[in-house]
Amino acid sequence: MPQFYLPGPWESQKPNLLTPELAHHLRVRRIQVGEFFPIFDGKGQVAQAKLLSLGNKTGEAELSDIRQDTHRESPYAITLAQGLAGGDKMDWIVEKAIETGAQVIAPLQCERSVIKLTRPNDAERAQKRLLHWEGIVQAACEQCDRTVLAALEPVQTFDLYLQKPQKTTLKLLLSPDTDKSLYSVLINTPPQDLILMIGPEGGHSPEEEAQAQLAGYQIVSLGDRVLRTETAGIVAITAVHSIWDPEMQNRLR
Repeated sequence: MPQFYLPGPWESQKPNLLTPELAHHLRVRRIQVGEFFPIFDGKGQVAQAKLLSLGNKTGEAELSDIRQDTHRESPYAITLAQGLAGGDKMDWIVEKAIETGAQVIAPLQCERSVIKLTRPNDAERAQKRLLHWEGIVQAACEQCDRTVLAALEPVQTFDLYLQKPQKTTLKLLLSPDTDKSLYSVLINTPPQDLILMIGPEGGHSPEEEAQAQLAGYQIVSLGDRVLRTETAGIVAITAVHSIWDPEMQNRLR
């Protein structure tokens, strides 16, 4: 059975009230009164919930075995700074970024982005997109058993993102037009928080790459083949784990 999201704080309510969304999910899953189901609060806390009642829009549950469980989170935080992609590609990117372990997603309006969401009259559209992507983050965490919801930053321009102070010192922009490989950087760098910057369809412009370098980004490549924007970030996140993840390294030995 998949886990379900129930925001905290839990201890302050006995029994705990279910959100309308969770009540709907339980009805769809045909969870009956008296049955148990796993829940998480999005901040690393998990519990077993016993369904006490279930109505059309809410219900009640009794929680037990409340504990902290973040074993699926990497010790290093991966930020995916993703150029806005058109159609439903961003939905796919957000979902797969969560499944592969990104802990922060920053949607960026780039020079070659097909959709525009940072103009003054785009604020309402941008907010609706963010709410939609937050729902995808939650659903993806439920599916892959992550217990910490990834942070989703507001849509912002490429320029403004580069100007933001970052604690992260390892910053990598993925480009097919360089001989420096992502592998060569990761294999010679100890595991740490990092930013992976991916361009939209058509990639970053030369001017954006130059700006990023001035802001401390290294320009790296995933290999000889040119990947689609919706593929590149997922491949890069997976590459980071395959090189840095100690458990995976032990399995490969």
